[in-house]
Amino acid sequence: MWNDNKSLVLSKVCVIVFMALLIATAILTPNLVSRLIFMSSNARQAGATLFFVTIYLGSIPAAALLVSMYMLLRRISAGDVFVSENVSSLRFISWCFFVGALIGTASAIYYLPWLPVGIAAAFMCIVVRVIKNVIAKAVSLQDDADYTI
Repeated sequence: MWNDNKSLVLSKVCVIVFMALLIATAILTPNLVSRLIFMSSNARQAGATLFFVTIYLGSIPAAALLVSMYMLLRRISAGDVFVSENVSSLRFISWCFFVGALIGTASAIYYLPWLPVGIAAAFMCIVVRVIKNVIAKAVSLQDDADYTI
């Protein structure tokens, strides 16, 4: 039977898998970029250096986001749901998406297919920001309830 604990375990496994994929992408970036440049004349015109900058620069907020998400899931697994640390993590995660949105959108200047990446990251920034606001309100209500006699 599916339960909250199994869902948390699945979420942690997914974060770990994405971290492994991010590491693999960083390692394989030279091969991936050379294949892209071979297959796309637009990519060939942009040159490999811009792709390297985009991928490696984008890997920084992506890695920070995944680590923060894993720590958030660990706290939730421990029963710490409506705590200020989770609000801080969600705020940090939203900023990571914002930085990713900036990188993706800026990279669309030299290669237009980066634009959907930037738009998706901006959308996720908004979604996480809304969730952060809900959790922040819940933390505030929880604190009020804890101090009520």
